[in-house]
Amino acid sequence: MPSGVGASYRSLADDVYKSTTIEENKFSMLESVKKVFSFANPGTPTTTTSRSEPLVPATHRPRSQPQPQVVSRDKKMPASTSAEETALLGTMPSDSMDDIELKNIQLQFPQARTLARGDSSALEERVETARGSVLVAVQGNRNRPAILTYHDLGLNYVSSFQAFFNYIDMRALLDNFCVYHVNAPGQEEGATTLPEDFVYPTMDELAEQINFVMSHYALRSIIGFGVGVGANVLARFSLAHPDKVEALCLVNCVSTQAGWIEWGYQKLNSRHLRSKGMTQGVLDYLMWHHFGRGTEERNHDLVQVYKNYFERHVNPTNLALFIDSYVRRTDLNISRDVDPTRSNSHTLNMPVMNVTGALSPHVDDTVTLNGRLDPTNSTWMKIQDCGMVLEEQPGKVSEAFRLFLQGQGYAVKVNRKVNRKQLAPASAEVAPLSDNKIAIYRQTSLEALDTVSKRTPSPQWSNSTINITENPISEAVVC
Repeated sequence: MPSGVGASYRSLADDVYKSTTIEENKFSMLESVKKVFSFANPGTPTTTTSRSEPLVPATHRPRSQPQPQVVSRDKKMPASTSAEETALLGTMPSDSMDDIELKNIQLQFPQARTLARGDSSALEERVETARGSVLVAVQGNRNRPAILTYHDLGLNYVSSFQAFFNYIDMRALLDNFCVYHVNAPGQEEGATTLPEDFVYPTMDELAEQINFVMSHYALRSIIGFGVGVGANVLARFSLAHPDKVEALCLVNCVSTQAGWIEWGYQKLNSRHLRSKGMTQGVLDYLMWHHFGRGTEERNHDLVQVYKNYFERHVNPTNLALFIDSYVRRTDLNISRDVDPTRSNSHTLNMPVMNVTGALSPHVDDTVTLNGRLDPTNSTWMKIQDCGMVLEEQPGKVSEAFRLFLQGQGYAVKVNRKVNRKQLAPASAEVAPLSDNKIAIYRQTSLEALDTVSKRTPSPQWSNSTINITENPISEAVVC
């Protein structure tokens, strides 16, 4: 400390942080009070600074502390301001944010969310078909009822279904069902480029490959779950083999052939993929195909994850062949029979859940499909605030799919506080219940079946019922 108690220091050249300070003479308490009120006299020379930092000698500052340069500001006060206000404002510290300017913001993209294979419970296996081999991933107990999935353009079973089936509500299905994920030829993760002389299967031939998969795993019937192109493939298989499909869940399914605009875009994308790889035009089209428009404003992180996946983990040559096969698709040639006395032999006879997102570019296609289905066993559902429903709204889709399975007679075991008992008709196969519910199931089976039979609508009313549901699950129901 400087010598002398009561001594003060003043700065020279109006720079607080310079080491040129000298000791002033000692003064009494009365003189210090006079010095404070010396601001009232404009003629009295005073030394002020623009900051309220303490005047610390340079020898007592830590050497690691940076030495900012402080510039003195001379604030001119209005003439009408009193001397007291001038003195008060002069001694107040200035705002520390005056010299800070926000130039830019650096966005931090998420690194934890990936679309890489991370589920060790899925066992992959090659299945030989008449048009080459396909990769099938099996997830769950093979003794349980089968759910067969098929993916969309630019995706495979990992990037399309892994996150959805790992959702907390969908994982409960793995205790009651076995999921078979089918990949289109050359679309699996880390696939090698197909030979130049390889003739890619048509949409009907892709559907026929499912028959080989069922024969390989000795499956008598399946529950189909398809998205986009996969939904079209499963619909074709269901038309060719209606006895092998118990129910269908179709997401963004297109039942018509490609129009001229779609044909032109897809042909251009296929040419770019073969010659230049994943270009910006192809990337924009894939993002529009899956998410619709305005996705970055509502889900920026998810968009960045899929953009990175399309750029780095998709084989462009194999995707071009898949796009060529899809753009050459034919119409499903299904129609709704308006005569209630005749059976609908020209449409899908199994129960169908037709799902789309309100922001998806395929909403009109799903409406067209709904108009060609039997209204007594089909339901059209549009989920709000999403385009890619499995990624943006997995809770609503999983709840709807679980209720759809219960409507087909499957008692799905879920972790809920409320006990839910769903009994099946005699012809349906029921997934096993938990051990503590078996006794209740046996005691109430006869009474429940009798109640279900009484509530069954008569044929004349069932033919006129149209099941169209928009956003059927409230936020309170979804867990």
